[in-house]
Amino acid sequence: MIKTPLCDLLGIEKPIFQGGMAWIADAGLASAVSNAGGLGIISAMNANADWLRGQICECKRQTDKPFGVNIMLQSPFADGVAKVVVEEKVPVVVTGAGNPAKYMKDWEAADIKVIPVVSSVALARLLQRVGACAVVAEGGESGGHIGDVSTIVLVPQVVDALKIPVIAAGGIADGRQVAAALMLGAVGVQVGTRFLVAKECSVSKEYKKRILKANDLSTIVTGRSMNGAVRCLKTPFSQRFLKAEREGAKPEELARMGAGSLRKAAVDGNYQDGSFMAGEVAGMVKKEQTAQEIVDDLMNGAEACLKGASRWLA
Repeated sequence: MIKTPLCDLLGIEKPIFQGGMAWIADAGLASAVSNAGGLGIISAMNANADWLRGQICECKRQTDKPFGVNIMLQSPFADGVAKVVVEEKVPVVVTGAGNPAKYMKDWEAADIKVIPVVSSVALARLLQRVGACAVVAEGGESGGHIGDVSTIVLVPQVVDALKIPVIAAGGIADGRQVAAALMLGAVGVQVGTRFLVAKECSVSKEYKKRILKANDLSTIVTGRSMNGAVRCLKTPFSQRFLKAEREGAKPEELARMGAGSLRKAAVDGNYQDGSFMAGEVAGMVKKEQTAQEIVDDLMNGAEACLKGASRWLA
């Protein structure tokens, strides 16, 4: 059995985070992952405080295990949801798209473990200074909004730069990749794309179908020209977006074009107009499983891989 310092830090059985995917990571998925021994995450996305409170209460109804909330700091409702996690005694907050310094005093007073997502060493150092208890180092293989550095390069540099634990994210869907992340110095992994096909995931059937049909060349990156790179599946929408970008469309025009596209994919299953965000590892996701089966497969595969590593030693 694999147990790392992350398990002790957060009170979880297995060092697996479920990614906080907007329009996807709800109470049902989060509670299922937590019940499986990992850390389920509810995405606050751009929702208001009342919506998030309802999701937190539902998650508490479905699990007595630790879970977290992902807060996008650029959300217009960030101040409100920052208070809700304190009032509802959420044990873990994962932050993205900004610096959580303005909320840290209140979160620390509430004994909330704050774990920001980072895509560079410089940002990781900054967030360690403001009080993060760990960071998620997310490589450019990830789905959704991404940085420029790949996971295998980013993780060891962040590990070397920090004194706090590092969780690896980006390009992780089986036990071999979990084992690799641990060998890079991470104490756990964050997994998003594989959980898209969890039976407890409420994402549209079309989204799941497209993930299961994906191969190694099924994703592209759009938005680089507007400093908002996004990895998603190749679809009619993403191809149109990339074409407009290459032809010099202005950032505001591209922003209008992309508005609501994730919801169209995740909720409506609109293949023509939706943005089906997914990591490069989508090509390795081959079947729908329960969250428990996914977590167990990740951990069992990692354990088998690590036990077999000694065959390379003379």
